[in-house]
Amino acid sequence: MTLDRSAGLVETARALAAGEVSARRLAEECLARIEATQGTLNAFRVVRFKAALAEADAADAELAAGVRRPLLGVPVAVKDDMDVAGEPTAFGCCGEFPAVAEDGEAVRRLRAAGAVIVGKTNTCEFGQWPFTEGPAFGATRNPWHPGHTPGGSSGGSAAAVAAGLVPAALGSDGAGSVRIPASWTHLIGIKPQRGRISTWPRGESFQGITVNGTLARTVADAALLLDAASGNDPRDPHRPPPVDALGAVGRDPGRLRIALALKPPFTAVPARLDPAVRARVVELAERLERLGHIVEPADPPYGQIGLTFVPRATAGIAERVAEAPFPALLDRRTRGAARLGRLLGGAPLRAARRAEAVLHRRIGGFFASYDVILAPATAAPPPRIGALLELGGFATDRAMIAACPYAWPWNVLGWPGVSVPAGFVGPGLPVGAQLLGPAHSEPLLISLAAQLESELRWHERWPPHLGEAAQTPA
Repeated sequence: MTLDRSAGLVETARALAAGEVSARRLAEECLARIEATQGTLNAFRVVRFKAALAEADAADAELAAGVRRPLLGVPVAVKDDMDVAGEPTAFGCCGEFPAVAEDGEAVRRLRAAGAVIVGKTNTCEFGQWPFTEGPAFGATRNPWHPGHTPGGSSGGSAAAVAAGLVPAALGSDGAGSVRIPASWTHLIGIKPQRGRISTWPRGESFQGITVNGTLARTVADAALLLDAASGNDPRDPHRPPPVDALGAVGRDPGRLRIALALKPPFTAVPARLDPAVRARVVELAERLERLGHIVEPADPPYGQIGLTFVPRATAGIAERVAEAPFPALLDRRTRGAARLGRLLGGAPLRAARRAEAVLHRRIGGFFASYDVILAPATAAPPPRIGALLELGGFATDRAMIAACPYAWPWNVLGWPGVSVPAGFVGPGLPVGAQLLGPAHSEPLLISLAAQLESELRWHERWPPHLGEAAQTPA
Protein backbone atom coordinates (compact mmCIF):
# COMPACT_ATOMS: atom_id res chain seq x y z
CA MET A 1 0.00 0.00 0.00
CA THR A 2 1.02 3.61 -0.52
CA LEU A 3 -0.33 6.98 0.59
CA ASP A 4 -1.03 9.83 -1.81
CA ARG A 5 0.17 13.34 -1.18
CA SER A 6 -3.13 14.32 0.45
CA ALA A 7 -2.32 12.21 3.52
CA GLY A 8 -1.41 14.57 6.31
CA LEU A 9 0.87 14.14 9.28
CA VAL A 10 -1.72 12.50 11.55
CA GLU A 11 -2.88 10.05 8.87
CA THR A 12 0.69 9.21 7.81
CA ALA A 13 1.74 8.51 11.40
CA ARG A 14 -1.33 6.30 11.89
CA ALA A 15 -0.71 4.33 8.69
CA LEU A 16 2.92 3.71 9.63
CA ALA A 17 2.02 2.54 13.14
CA ALA A 18 -0.64 0.23 11.68
CA GLY A 19 1.82 -1.31 9.25
CA GLU A 20 -0.14 -0.16 6.21
CA VAL A 21 2.89 1.47 4.60
CA SER A 22 6.63 1.46 5.13
CA ALA A 23 8.78 4.45 6.04
CA ARG A 24 11.10 3.54 3.15
CA ARG A 25 8.24 3.71 0.65
CA LEU A 26 7.06 7.04 2.01
CA ALA A 27 10.56 8.52 1.96
CA GLU A 28 11.14 7.36 -1.62
CA GLU A 29 7.86 8.88 -2.81
CA CYS A 30 8.48 12.10 -0.90
CA LEU A 31 12.00 12.46 -2.34
CA ALA A 32 10.67 11.72 -5.84
CA ARG A 33 8.09 14.51 -5.51
CA ILE A 34 10.76 16.92 -4.32
CA GLU A 35 13.05 16.02 -7.21
CA ALA A 36 10.23 16.36 -9.76
CA THR A 37 9.33 19.88 -8.59
CA GLN A 38 12.71 21.27 -7.64
CA GLY A 39 13.20 22.82 -11.08
CA THR A 40 9.88 24.66 -10.86
CA LEU A 41 8.68 25.21 -7.28
CA ASN A 42 12.25 25.17 -5.93
CA ALA A 43 11.22 24.59 -2.32
CA PHE A 44 14.46 23.03 -1.00
CA ARG A 45 18.02 24.21 -0.41
CA VAL A 46 19.20 20.78 0.80
CA VAL A 47 17.64 17.42 -0.11
CA ARG A 48 18.87 14.53 2.04
CA PHE A 49 18.43 11.66 -0.44
CA LYS A 50 20.76 9.08 1.11
CA ALA A 51 20.43 10.21 4.72
CA ALA A 52 16.62 10.27 4.61
CA LEU A 53 16.44 6.75 3.18
CA ALA A 54 18.81 5.51 5.88
CA GLU A 55 16.63 7.16 8.54
CA ALA A 56 13.54 5.58 6.98
CA ASP A 57 15.12 2.13 7.05
CA ALA A 58 15.98 2.60 10.72
CA ALA A 59 12.38 3.67 11.40
CA ASP A 60 11.05 0.55 9.65
CA ALA A 61 13.26 -1.62 11.85
CA GLU A 62 11.87 0.07 14.95
CA LEU A 63 8.28 -0.25 13.73
CA ALA A 64 8.82 -3.95 13.04
CA ALA A 65 10.15 -4.35 16.58
CA GLY A 66 6.99 -2.83 18.02
CA VAL A 67 8.42 0.59 18.85
CA ARG A 68 5.90 3.42 18.66
CA ARG A 69 6.74 7.13 18.66
CA PRO A 70 4.54 10.06 17.58
CA LEU A 71 6.21 10.59 14.17
CA LEU A 72 8.10 7.34 13.70
CA GLY A 73 8.96 7.09 10.01
CA VAL A 74 7.05 10.23 8.96
CA PRO A 75 8.87 12.46 6.41
CA VAL A 76 9.08 16.14 7.38
CA ALA A 77 11.13 19.15 6.29
CA VAL A 78 12.75 21.96 8.25
CA LYS A 79 13.69 25.50 7.26
CA ASP A 80 17.31 26.21 6.42
CA ASP A 81 17.90 28.33 9.51
CA MET A 82 17.82 25.17 11.66
CA ASP A 83 20.85 22.98 12.22
CA VAL A 84 20.68 19.41 10.92
CA ALA A 85 23.79 17.36 11.75
CA GLY A 86 25.85 16.68 8.66
CA GLU A 87 24.24 19.46 6.59
CA PRO A 88 25.11 23.14 6.05
CA THR A 89 22.98 25.93 7.50
CA ALA A 90 23.21 28.71 4.92
CA PHE A 91 20.06 30.62 6.02
CA GLY A 92 19.45 31.97 2.53
CA CYS A 93 23.02 33.24 2.04
CA CYS A 94 25.39 32.76 -0.88
CA GLY A 95 28.51 30.66 -0.51
CA GLU A 96 29.55 27.13 0.38
CA PHE A 97 28.83 26.52 4.04
CA PRO A 98 30.37 23.75 6.16
CA ALA A 99 28.25 20.96 7.54
CA VAL A 100 27.25 21.45 11.16
CA ALA A 101 28.17 18.84 13.74
CA GLU A 102 24.96 18.67 15.79
CA ASP A 103 21.23 19.00 15.40
CA GLY A 104 19.57 22.10 16.77
CA GLU A 105 17.20 21.38 19.64
CA ALA A 106 14.04 21.56 17.50
CA VAL A 107 15.47 19.03 15.04
CA ARG A 108 16.68 16.85 17.90
CA ARG A 109 13.14 16.80 19.25
CA LEU A 110 11.72 15.82 15.86
CA ARG A 111 14.21 12.97 15.63
CA ALA A 112 13.29 11.85 19.15
CA ALA A 113 9.68 11.68 17.95
CA GLY A 114 10.85 9.46 15.07
CA ALA A 115 10.61 11.89 12.14
CA VAL A 116 12.61 11.39 8.94
CA ILE A 117 14.19 14.72 7.94
CA VAL A 118 14.02 14.77 4.13
CA GLY A 119 15.55 18.18 3.60
CA LYS A 120 16.00 21.83 4.43
CA THR A 121 13.72 24.37 2.78
CA ASN A 122 14.56 27.67 1.13
CA THR A 123 14.42 30.98 2.93
CA CYS A 124 15.43 34.49 2.01
CA GLU A 125 18.71 35.89 3.37
CA PHE A 126 18.59 35.77 7.19
CA GLY A 127 14.79 35.53 6.95
CA GLN A 128 14.30 39.26 6.54
CA TRP A 129 11.62 39.57 3.86
CA PRO A 130 8.15 38.24 3.00
CA PHE A 131 9.39 36.62 -0.19
CA THR A 132 11.69 33.64 -0.76
CA GLU A 133 14.09 34.65 -3.51
CA GLY A 134 17.78 35.38 -3.81
CA PRO A 135 20.97 34.75 -5.76
CA ALA A 136 21.91 31.83 -3.50
CA PHE A 137 19.09 29.58 -4.73
CA GLY A 138 16.80 31.45 -7.13
CA ALA A 139 13.08 31.92 -6.55
CA THR A 140 10.75 29.62 -4.64
CA ARG A 141 7.32 29.68 -6.26
CA ASN A 142 3.78 29.48 -4.97
CA PRO A 143 2.07 26.16 -5.82
CA TRP A 144 -1.25 27.99 -6.24
CA HIS A 145 0.17 30.51 -8.75
CA PRO A 146 3.77 29.81 -9.77
CA GLY A 147 4.23 33.36 -11.00
CA HIS A 148 3.77 34.58 -7.42
CA THR A 149 5.79 34.20 -4.25
CA PRO A 150 4.69 31.80 -1.50
CA GLY A 151 5.75 34.51 0.93
CA GLY A 152 8.59 34.44 3.39
CA SER A 153 10.68 33.93 5.05
CA SER A 154 9.47 30.33 5.55
CA GLY A 155 8.40 30.22 1.91
CA GLY A 156 10.20 26.99 1.10
CA SER A 157 8.47 25.15 3.93
CA ALA A 158 5.09 26.59 2.90
CA ALA A 159 5.56 25.70 -0.77
CA ALA A 160 6.65 22.16 0.13
CA VAL A 161 3.57 21.55 2.28
CA ALA A 162 1.09 23.31 -0.03
CA ALA A 163 2.31 21.21 -2.97
CA GLY A 164 2.07 17.97 -0.98
CA LEU A 165 5.82 17.31 -1.11
CA VAL A 166 5.80 16.73 2.66
CA PRO A 167 2.86 16.49 5.07
CA ALA A 168 4.20 19.23 7.35
CA ALA A 169 7.29 21.35 7.96
CA LEU A 170 8.95 23.57 10.50
CA GLY A 171 9.46 27.25 9.79
CA SER A 172 10.45 30.25 11.85
CA ASP A 173 8.59 33.49 12.51
CA GLY A 174 10.31 36.78 13.34
CA ALA A 175 7.80 39.22 11.83
CA GLY A 176 5.19 36.83 10.47
CA SER A 177 7.53 34.47 8.64
CA VAL A 178 5.32 31.43 9.37
CA ARG A 179 1.96 33.18 9.30
CA ILE A 180 2.54 35.17 6.10
CA PRO A 181 3.53 32.21 3.88
CA ALA A 182 0.82 30.09 5.49
CA SER A 183 -1.77 32.68 4.50
CA TRP A 184 -0.39 33.02 0.96
CA THR A 185 -0.35 29.24 0.37
CA HIS A 186 -3.68 28.25 2.02
CA LEU A 187 -2.13 26.55 5.06
CA ILE A 188 -2.29 26.51 8.83
CA GLY A 189 0.67 28.30 10.39
CA ILE A 190 1.25 28.19 14.13
CA LYS A 191 3.54 30.78 15.70
CA PRO A 192 3.81 29.47 19.26
CA GLN A 193 4.73 31.15 22.52
CA ARG A 194 8.36 32.27 22.65
CA GLY A 195 10.44 29.30 23.78
CA ARG A 196 7.76 26.69 23.04
CA ILE A 197 9.95 25.25 20.27
CA SER A 198 13.57 25.87 21.17
CA THR A 199 15.79 27.96 18.89
CA TRP A 200 18.91 26.46 20.52
CA PRO A 201 21.89 26.67 19.83
CA ARG A 202 20.67 30.26 20.08
CA GLY A 203 18.92 30.94 23.35
CA GLU A 204 17.21 33.83 21.62
CA SER A 205 16.96 34.37 17.89
CA PHE A 206 16.99 37.97 16.66
CA GLN A 207 16.82 39.36 20.20
CA GLY A 208 13.87 37.13 21.06
CA ILE A 209 11.48 38.17 18.28
CA THR A 210 11.98 34.99 16.20
CA VAL A 211 10.43 31.68 17.22
CA ASN A 212 10.13 28.33 15.47
CA GLY A 213 6.67 27.27 14.31
CA THR A 214 4.76 24.76 12.21
CA LEU A 215 3.12 24.69 8.76
CA ALA A 216 0.58 22.08 7.70
CA ARG A 217 -2.64 21.64 5.74
CA THR A 218 -4.78 20.89 8.80
CA VAL A 219 -4.93 22.16 12.34
CA ALA A 220 -4.37 18.65 13.70
CA ASP A 221 -1.25 18.18 11.59
CA ALA A 222 0.19 21.54 12.67
CA ALA A 223 -0.63 20.74 16.29
CA LEU A 224 0.97 17.29 16.15
CA LEU A 225 4.17 18.76 14.73
CA LEU A 226 4.11 21.45 17.40
CA ASP A 227 3.85 18.84 20.15
CA ALA A 228 6.67 16.80 18.62
CA ALA A 229 9.05 19.76 18.24
CA SER A 230 8.23 21.46 21.55
CA GLY A 231 10.65 21.46 24.46
CA ASN A 232 13.82 23.09 25.61
CA ASP A 233 17.51 22.77 26.00
CA PRO A 234 18.40 23.24 29.70
CA ARG A 235 20.20 26.47 28.76
CA ASP A 236 17.19 28.08 27.05
CA PRO A 237 16.23 31.42 28.66
CA HIS A 238 12.52 30.98 27.82
CA ARG A 239 10.86 27.78 29.05
CA PRO A 240 7.06 28.05 28.87
CA PRO A 241 4.92 25.46 30.62
CA PRO A 242 3.97 22.56 28.32
CA VAL A 243 0.68 22.45 26.45
CA ASP A 244 -1.19 19.64 24.70
CA ALA A 245 -1.67 21.13 21.25
CA LEU A 246 -3.11 18.04 19.57
CA GLY A 247 -5.48 17.48 22.46
CA ALA A 248 -6.92 20.94 21.89
CA VAL A 249 -8.01 20.10 18.34
CA GLY A 250 -11.18 18.27 19.32
CA ARG A 251 -12.01 20.52 22.26
CA ASP A 252 -14.99 22.89 22.13
CA PRO A 253 -13.56 26.40 22.52
CA GLY A 254 -16.76 27.58 24.19
CA ARG A 255 -18.50 30.85 23.39
CA LEU A 256 -15.72 33.38 22.87
CA ARG A 257 -15.50 37.16 22.76
CA ILE A 258 -13.57 37.93 19.58
CA ALA A 259 -12.18 41.31 18.58
CA LEU A 260 -12.14 41.96 14.83
CA ALA A 261 -9.01 44.10 14.43
CA LEU A 262 -8.77 45.44 10.88
CA LYS A 263 -6.69 48.56 11.55
CA PRO A 264 -2.95 48.03 10.97
CA PRO A 265 -0.65 48.87 13.90
CA PHE A 266 1.11 52.21 13.53
CA THR A 267 4.00 52.13 11.10
CA ALA A 268 6.23 54.89 9.78
CA VAL A 269 4.99 54.30 6.23
CA PRO A 270 1.42 53.90 4.93
CA ALA A 271 -0.32 50.52 5.07
CA ARG A 272 -3.78 49.93 3.60
CA LEU A 273 -5.89 46.80 3.81
CA ASP A 274 -6.82 45.55 0.35
CA PRO A 275 -10.65 45.59 0.09
CA ALA A 276 -10.74 42.01 -1.25
CA VAL A 277 -8.62 40.75 1.66
CA ARG A 278 -10.80 42.70 4.08
CA ALA A 279 -13.90 41.04 2.65
CA ARG A 280 -12.46 37.54 3.19
CA VAL A 281 -11.54 38.31 6.82
CA VAL A 282 -14.96 39.81 7.49
CA GLU A 283 -16.54 36.64 6.06
CA LEU A 284 -14.54 34.62 8.61
CA ALA A 285 -15.81 36.92 11.35
CA GLU A 286 -19.37 36.34 10.19
CA ARG A 287 -18.78 32.58 10.21
CA LEU A 288 -17.52 32.83 13.79
CA GLU A 289 -20.68 34.71 14.73
CA ARG A 290 -22.79 31.93 13.21
CA LEU A 291 -20.83 29.46 15.34
CA GLY A 292 -22.08 31.33 18.41
CA HIS A 293 -19.16 33.60 19.20
CA ILE A 294 -19.46 37.31 19.97
CA VAL A 295 -17.50 39.27 17.38
CA GLU A 296 -17.13 43.04 17.40
CA PRO A 297 -14.71 45.55 15.90
CA ALA A 298 -11.94 46.47 18.32
CA ASP A 299 -8.24 47.22 17.90
CA PRO A 300 -5.57 46.39 20.48
CA PRO A 301 -3.78 49.37 22.08
CA TYR A 302 -0.56 48.88 20.14
CA GLY A 303 0.69 52.44 20.54
CA GLN A 304 4.24 52.94 19.27
CA ILE A 305 5.12 49.25 19.41
CA GLY A 306 7.11 49.58 16.19
CA LEU A 307 9.76 51.58 18.02
CA THR A 308 10.57 48.44 20.02
CA PHE A 309 10.63 46.13 17.00
CA VAL A 310 13.22 47.87 14.82
CA PRO A 311 16.13 47.83 17.32
CA ARG A 312 15.59 44.14 18.06
CA ALA A 313 15.23 43.11 14.41
CA THR A 314 18.20 45.10 13.11
CA ALA A 315 20.44 44.21 16.05
CA GLY A 316 19.65 40.57 15.31
CA ILE A 317 20.66 41.04 11.68
CA ALA A 318 23.90 42.73 12.80
CA GLU A 319 24.68 39.68 14.96
CA ARG A 320 24.16 37.34 12.01
CA VAL A 321 26.21 39.48 9.65
CA ALA A 322 29.08 39.54 12.14
CA GLU A 323 29.11 35.72 12.03
CA ALA A 324 28.68 35.41 8.24
CA PRO A 325 31.57 33.57 6.57
CA PHE A 326 31.11 35.48 3.29
CA PRO A 327 30.05 39.04 4.21
CA ALA A 328 30.97 40.41 0.77
CA LEU A 329 28.31 38.15 -0.79
CA LEU A 330 25.47 39.47 1.37
CA ASP A 331 22.62 41.51 -0.11
CA ARG A 332 23.20 45.26 0.08
CA ARG A 333 19.96 45.56 2.06
CA THR A 334 21.29 43.10 4.62
CA ARG A 335 24.45 45.13 5.06
CA GLY A 336 22.39 48.30 5.43
CA ALA A 337 20.16 46.72 8.08
CA ALA A 338 23.25 45.51 9.94
CA ARG A 339 24.71 49.04 9.99
CA LEU A 340 21.46 50.31 11.51
CA GLY A 341 21.48 47.43 13.98
CA ARG A 342 24.95 48.32 15.16
CA LEU A 343 23.80 51.91 15.76
CA LEU A 344 20.72 50.76 17.68
CA GLY A 345 22.41 47.90 19.52
CA GLY A 346 23.21 49.84 22.70
CA ALA A 347 20.78 52.01 24.63
CA PRO A 348 17.94 51.81 22.05
CA LEU A 349 18.05 48.00 22.15
CA ARG A 350 18.05 47.94 25.94
CA ALA A 351 15.08 50.33 25.99
CA ALA A 352 13.25 48.18 23.44
CA ARG A 353 13.77 45.08 25.55
CA ARG A 354 12.58 46.86 28.71
CA ALA A 355 9.46 48.08 26.92
CA GLU A 356 8.21 44.53 26.41
CA ALA A 357 6.93 44.28 29.99
CA VAL A 358 4.98 47.54 29.55
CA LEU A 359 3.48 46.26 26.33
CA HIS A 360 2.52 42.99 27.99
CA ARG A 361 0.57 44.87 30.63
CA ARG A 362 -1.12 47.30 28.24
CA ILE A 363 -2.03 44.86 25.46
CA GLY A 364 -2.63 42.08 27.97
CA GLY A 365 -5.32 44.28 29.49
CA PHE A 366 -7.18 44.08 26.17
CA PHE A 367 -7.75 40.39 26.89
CA ALA A 368 -9.83 41.29 29.92
CA SER A 369 -12.51 42.24 27.39
CA TYR A 370 -11.74 39.75 24.60
CA ASP A 371 -10.57 36.15 24.45
CA VAL A 372 -9.14 36.19 20.91
CA ILE A 373 -8.24 38.72 18.24
CA LEU A 374 -9.14 38.05 14.60
CA ALA A 375 -6.96 40.09 12.24
CA PRO A 376 -5.78 39.85 8.65
CA ALA A 377 -2.56 37.89 8.25
CA THR A 378 -1.50 40.27 5.47
CA ALA A 379 -2.91 43.44 3.92
CA ALA A 380 -2.49 42.18 0.36
CA PRO A 381 -2.35 38.96 -1.66
CA PRO A 382 1.04 37.46 -2.61
CA PRO A 383 3.05 39.64 -5.03
CA ARG A 384 4.57 38.40 -8.23
CA ILE A 385 7.99 36.78 -8.26
CA GLY A 386 10.67 39.46 -8.55
CA ALA A 387 8.46 42.37 -7.48
CA LEU A 388 10.56 43.08 -4.38
CA LEU A 389 13.84 41.42 -5.26
CA GLU A 390 15.68 44.36 -6.85
CA LEU A 391 14.34 47.18 -4.68
CA GLY A 392 16.61 49.23 -2.46
CA GLY A 393 16.51 48.99 1.31
CA PHE A 394 13.95 51.72 2.02
CA ALA A 395 11.77 50.73 -0.94
CA THR A 396 11.79 47.11 0.25
CA ASP A 397 10.80 48.19 3.76
CA ARG A 398 7.95 50.30 2.38
CA ALA A 399 6.69 47.48 0.17
CA MET A 400 6.77 44.79 2.84
CA ILE A 401 5.19 47.03 5.49
CA ALA A 402 2.42 47.89 3.04
CA ALA A 403 1.81 44.20 2.27
CA CYS A 404 2.44 42.71 5.73
CA PRO A 405 1.72 45.19 8.56
CA TYR A 406 -0.29 42.89 10.84
CA ALA A 407 1.96 40.07 12.04
CA TRP A 408 5.06 41.55 13.68
CA PRO A 409 3.56 42.96 16.95
CA TRP A 410 3.03 39.41 18.22
CA ASN A 411 6.75 38.79 17.72
CA VAL A 412 7.55 41.69 20.03
CA LEU A 413 5.13 40.30 22.60
CA GLY A 414 6.27 36.70 22.19
CA TRP A 415 2.69 35.43 22.30
CA PRO A 416 0.96 32.76 20.14
CA GLY A 417 -0.83 33.27 16.86
CA VAL A 418 -2.40 30.90 14.34
CA SER A 419 -2.82 31.75 10.66
CA VAL A 420 -5.83 30.15 9.00
CA PRO A 421 -6.99 30.23 5.36
CA ALA A 422 -9.49 32.99 4.63
CA GLY A 423 -10.17 32.17 0.99
CA PHE A 424 -9.01 33.51 -2.35
CA VAL A 425 -8.89 36.85 -4.13
CA GLY A 426 -8.37 37.98 -7.71
CA PRO A 427 -7.18 35.13 -9.94
CA GLY A 428 -7.35 32.58 -7.12
CA LEU A 429 -4.58 33.90 -4.87
CA PRO A 430 -4.80 32.60 -1.28
CA VAL A 431 -5.08 34.98 1.67
CA GLY A 432 -5.38 34.30 5.38
CA ALA A 433 -6.36 35.59 8.79
CA GLN A 434 -4.72 35.43 12.20
CA LEU A 435 -6.16 34.22 15.47
CA LEU A 436 -4.12 35.96 18.17
CA GLY A 437 -4.11 35.37 21.90
CA PRO A 438 -2.30 36.26 25.13
CA ALA A 439 0.58 34.34 26.64
CA HIS A 440 0.39 30.52 26.50
CA SER A 441 -2.95 30.55 24.64
CA GLU A 442 -2.06 27.98 21.96
CA PRO A 443 -4.74 25.48 23.11
CA LEU A 444 -7.52 28.06 22.83
CA LEU A 445 -6.36 29.31 19.43
CA ILE A 446 -5.95 25.77 18.11
CA SER A 447 -9.40 24.68 19.30
CA LEU A 448 -10.97 27.73 17.64
CA ALA A 449 -9.04 27.15 14.40
CA ALA A 450 -10.15 23.50 14.39
CA GLN A 451 -13.75 24.54 14.88
CA LEU A 452 -13.49 26.81 11.83
CA GLU A 453 -11.79 24.06 9.85
CA SER A 454 -14.59 21.60 10.58
CA GLU A 455 -17.01 24.10 9.02
CA LEU A 456 -14.97 25.39 6.09
CA ARG A 457 -13.01 22.22 5.14
CA TRP A 458 -10.25 24.37 3.62
CA HIS A 459 -7.80 21.45 3.58
CA GLU A 460 -9.88 19.67 0.93
CA ARG A 461 -8.92 22.24 -1.71
CA TRP A 462 -5.61 21.73 -3.55
CA PRO A 463 -3.58 23.98 -5.86
CA PRO A 464 -4.71 23.63 -9.47
CA HIS A 465 -1.10 23.84 -10.65
CA LEU A 466 0.02 20.57 -9.06
CA GLY A 467 -0.54 18.80 -12.34
CA GLU A 468 1.70 21.36 -14.01
CA ALA A 469 4.58 20.93 -11.57
CA ALA A 470 6.94 19.65 -14.25
CA GLN A 471 6.26 22.60 -16.54
CA THR A 472 8.06 25.91 -16.50
CA PRO A 473 5.75 28.53 -14.92
CA ALA A 474 4.82 31.63 -16.81
